[in-house]
Amino acid sequence: MAIDRWLLEQHQTGNQPPSLRFYTWSRTAISLGYHQHKYPETWQNLTWQGEKIDIVQRPTGGRAVLHQGDLTYSVVTSGISGSRIQMYQKICEFLIQGWRSLGVELDYGQAGRGYIHNPNCFGTATGADLVTVDGAKLIGSAQLTSNGAILQHGSMRLHSNPDLFALVFGAESFTSVQLPQSLTIEKIIEALIAAAIDCFGIQFEMRELSVNEMKMILD
Repeated sequence: MAIDRWLLEQHQTGNQPPSLRFYTWSRTAISLGYHQHKYPETWQNLTWQGEKIDIVQRPTGGRAVLHQGDLTYSVVTSGISGSRIQMYQKICEFLIQGWRSLGVELDYGQAGRGYIHNPNCFGTATGADLVTVDGAKLIGSAQLTSNGAILQHGSMRLHSNPDLFALVFGAESFTSVQLPQSLTIEKIIEALIAAAIDCFGIQFEMRELSVNEMKMILD
């Protein structure tokens, strides 16, 4: 997520074009929203399968997200006007179209401001989130705007472990998401890239960050 923030900063100064990233987490982690300063003390000493669960702070808002068996997407762009929810929906268009091509219909959540009292991001679904036809939240997104540039990233629940969710958020926290058995991360990414090309009328240049760029981010 430090890369996400760096790409936003570079884009708003004209040093990087718009970007689309996908990544998974090498270790189980909990990411906290930028303004989420309070969380259960027990989280500081949680372990899973013999490893400590990392706690990191996102540059974006929202509530805590458990990163295990999920796929994270990240969009950095500019030139999108409208309210915060309108900007969410313009960016989420490629997510809806991409998942539809995979046989999964998504729509926006309906929860109001009450979500702020729930420490679990996936415990409620607001108008910035995407849910399946049976109401299960598949994608939780968060956003940061700065000088006309936008970072929007989110977690897509693919293979979440119910026991781990219960350990972090409590026994009643887990809701299952039914996805086609044949889906792989590679297929999902391929479908979402194709949808982004179609929705936004752009082409992507695939590239890795250089050693110097990674040094700048880590410093």
